[in-house]
Parts: sequence; C-alpha cells; structure tokens
Amino acid sequence: MGETLTGFEYGLNTPATDYDGINKYLRITDIDDVSHKFDISHLTSPKLKDDNYLLANGDILFARTGASVGKSYRYSNIDGKVYYAGFLIKAHIKDYFSTNFIFDTTLLPRYHYFVQVTSMRSGQPGINAKEYQKYIIYTPSENEQNKISDLILTIQKLIDLQQRKLKQLKRLKTAMLQQLFVEKNSKLPILRFKNFNGNWEKRKFSELATIRRGLTYKPKDVRDSGKNSKRVLRSSNINENSFVIYNDDVFVDKSSINIAYVHNNDILITAANGSSKLVGKHALIHDIPDNSAVHGGFMLLASSNNPEFINALMSSPWYSRFVNNYVIGGNGAIGNLKKDDLDSQIIYTPAKNEIKKIGHFFNRLDNFITHQQNKLTQLTTLKKYLLQKLFI
Repeated sequence: MGETLTGFEYGLNTPATDYDGINKYLRITDIDDVSHKFDISHLTSPKLKDDNYLLANGDILFARTGASVGKSYRYSNIDGKVYYAGFLIKAHIKDYFSTNFIFDTTLLPRYHYFVQVTSMRSGQPGINAKEYQKYIIYTPSENEQNKISDLILTIQKLIDLQQRKLKQLKRLKTAMLQQLFVEKNSKLPILRFKNFNGNWEKRKFSELATIRRGLTYKPKDVRDSGKNSKRVLRSSNINENSFVIYNDDVFVDKSSINIAYVHNNDILITAANGSSKLVGKHALIHDIPDNSAVHGGFMLLASSNNPEFINALMSSPWYSRFVNNYVIGGNGAIGNLKKDDLDSQIIYTPAKNEIKKIGHFFNRLDNFITHQQNKLTQLTTLKKYLLQKLFI
C-alpha cells in the first residue's frame, strides 16, 4: 500500500482454547463480514501467548488466504487484549497517516477489485504481504484525512446504534410471540392484554384461513411490465417477513392467468425453494393495486378475516415447529410446504376481540421494525455514497 505502511507481520500460529476472560484470539472468522468489527459471539483465547502478537491501537489486519481473503479489521483498545491468528497479516501505519482513513480505503470497490484480481491462484485464493504492498492508496493532507475519516466514523456509529435498536426490537417481537400465543399443550397464553380472559379454543388452520396455490406459467408467458402484463409474486417479494415489490419482478401476459388475483391483506407464503430455510417465510401483502398481481407456482396465499392475527401466528413458535417437522427437503432436494399439511394443523385461538387486539399489536410492531430497517438501509447507503465520493 505504497508509502502508507511501515511493514507487515504475520499472525500467531497456535490452537484456540476456551476464552479465559482476558486474552482474546482474533481469527478470520471472528471478523464480521459486514461491519468489519470483532464478532465476540465465539470468543476464544490462544493456547500460547506471545506478546509480539498483541495488537496495538490503530493496527490494521488483512486476511491473507481462503474465501475471506482481503477482509480487513482495525483494532481499537475497546476490543481489549487481542492476539491475532496466523492467517491474518498486521499492517503498521506511519504516524502521519490516519489509521481510520487507511482502513476506510479497504471498504472501497477499488480495493475489492484489487483483492479479486490479486488473490487469484490455481488453488486456494490468497494475498501475501508483498502483494498487499502493491495496492496504491491516494491520500490528501493529514487534516483532510482526519476530517474524512471522522465523518465516516460518525456515520458508522449511527449505523451501529440503529443495528442495536433493530436487534432489540426483533428480540421484543420474539418475546411477545412466545408470551401472547398459546404454547403446545396449553389453553392459556403466558401474557394477555387487559380485560381478556377465558380459555383459547382449538381449531384447524383451514377454519381460520383459506389457502390457494399459485400460478404455473411458461417462459413464453413472461413479458415486460406494461398494460397487458401482471406481476407474479415470488419468494423474493418477502424480505424478513416484510412484503416488498421490485421493478425487476417477473411479469406475465394477463391471458396466461387462470387464478384469482391477490389482494391487500392476503398472506404470501413461500411453499417451495431450493433452500429449505426459506420455505415457510411469509408476509402480509399491502399497498398493491387491485387486479395487478398473482402469486407464483412455488407460493401459497392465505386469505383470512383476521389477516394480522394469522400473519403473527405464523411467526410464533408453533409455526416454526410446524415448518421444521413438515417441510421436505435437504441433500439438494427442493424444500416443500404442502397446503394440506398446513390446512390440517390444530391451532388455539381466543375470542374475536382478543384476536383483533393481538393482530393489531403485532402489525404495528412489524411496521415499526420495517421503518427502523429502512432507516438502517438509508444510513448504509449514505455511507456507501460517501465512500465513493470522498475517496479516490
């Protein structure tokens, strides 16, 4: 990296042991792919402790081999006492360069292109210290470096704060789903809204919602969006249990449609997918024009008089167990959720007014989570924009 670095040092080759509460061992897998921070979810300590491999404030690490080659991390004292592992390279930054600025250059598309080209090997991809030195960093004055890096750091702090807020909201939703719905072999939930009482009643899912299979269409039916074409909703239109539409959604000629159109407040469900983990995901359809879309052949659609309640119910522990037990897939097979299996499930539900109250609560919570997710996306987009405009 030109004249910005005083040299490179390879990390400590020693097995990882259980975390001793003080000495942290940073491996490639401990660097978060998105934030580039120390992911402490699987903390370990080095079996051998050599202080020559302790990180000092401002040290920058690079992954030198494997699928994560090029991944970067900047050490800060807030991470504690950290040793770095053998597949990482430590770079020393000269005093008259901002370590934050240098680290930020590793987030640029130009850097990722350099890594992609340089790491090409006949076998496992990798970049050694001499190759890293060939990457050129363009730097302004030290004052301007600090100004730019301070701005990027401020945006990152806002991103971190928003991520924590979003994580807390999702934890709240999980807790409420566990307490406001009846668990297996019970007729009463742990928590209820004020003035509601009485046992919940047993019903089949088919009594609560009508499920319809999606449209099977042929490649010749696909059209560009336009007057005589209709949108086909697929698994990609469900993003973390939120309904989304895209400009590049699939459209088909309306003459090929032989099923009913979807409506707002229908529940879109992924019934089949090459990844079994995606089967069963669902979202409440909203803000879509009448007679403008149908659901695709790998999807199911649930219609109900109480859609908010049903959509929340399908996020509860009961639904997770159902999907885990009934979805067929694995070993390369397409995961499949059958309409008849879902129809036959036994569900406990309260009286009508309590159904409305629970559904409304979770719908408001989902909308707030979506709003916070959009704020996070905006901040992330802003950071990306600034990186493109403030760096060469």
